[in-house]
Amino acid sequence: MKSHYRELARALVVLPRVSCPGCLVPTVLSRHVSSDEPRAAWENSRPRSAGRNRRRIHQRLAEVTTPDTKRITVKSTSFRPSPCCLAIVICSAVSGFASAAHAEEPASSQRAAKLDRPFRVQMNYLLYLPEEYEERESWPLLLFLHGSGERGDDLERVKVHGPPKLIGQGKNFPFIVVSPQCPKNHRWQAAELTTLLDQIEEDHNVDPDRVYVTGLSMGGFGTWALASFAPHRFAAIAPVCGGGETYWVRDLTHLPTWVFHGGKDQSVPVRRSQEMVDALEKRKGNVKLTVYPETGHDSWTETYDDPDFYRWLLEQKRPTSP
Repeated sequence: MKSHYRELARALVVLPRVSCPGCLVPTVLSRHVSSDEPRAAWENSRPRSAGRNRRRIHQRLAEVTTPDTKRITVKSTSFRPSPCCLAIVICSAVSGFASAAHAEEPASSQRAAKLDRPFRVQMNYLLYLPEEYEERESWPLLLFLHGSGERGDDLERVKVHGPPKLIGQGKNFPFIVVSPQCPKNHRWQAAELTTLLDQIEEDHNVDPDRVYVTGLSMGGFGTWALASFAPHRFAAIAPVCGGGETYWVRDLTHLPTWVFHGGKDQSVPVRRSQEMVDALEKRKGNVKLTVYPETGHDSWTETYDDPDFYRWLLEQKRPTSP
């Protein structure tokens, strides 16, 4: 097929001297066959002024054959071709050749690729080690996620609520407590928090079967999201005035979960926690909900001041196998 298009292209190079483009264009493009028409009929219809060169061109075009036609016959008219007509004819021949060549290539241009770049995480955090830290080989780890109001680059803001506040007041905890700070205008990212936990476990005496997560407001949402991202990493979670997507709980039915919320919360309606709890209960999950009927958004103060909360955490241990 390629050789036929090359022959057409060579014949059309000198077409500016041909005076029959009106007939030539449809004839070439449609491969019109006129095997029963006498050659003299169209030879005699051409003007006498056409010279040898034009006859040679017509002869060459007439002798071009294709697999599905016997002969291409060119009829002549008396007007001279315009440059645009010649351009159409030449482009049609060349594009036909290109199309034939392209047809041999695979239909799809997709190819396999691979991303290989390091995942770099920079994060400020507060680290608390128990007083007897050096006396034991491993300790439970509590990850605390603050709310949206404590975002930024000043770690003092993280001490406003929750365990960091109590530690700042002198309270001793039987945990390693890690309290990261989320940058301004960002939200908690599960992949970044997982990287932080990896680093803490590498550098400190952490019992990997007793890792707990809790957080308030934005941190409550982050707690649900992180548990969904790594459902078999934790021994228990305790989201406070948070919420999430109910489909997240599909992989959390094995995970002890204690949810807290204020009954009069106007910032994050209590239904956000109720929806998550209902979804877990529907799947026979290990979950319980505490609602403070007269409390607004600040349901964390009463939660983190309650010694029973920490006792419950310490009772939970990750199963040896998921």
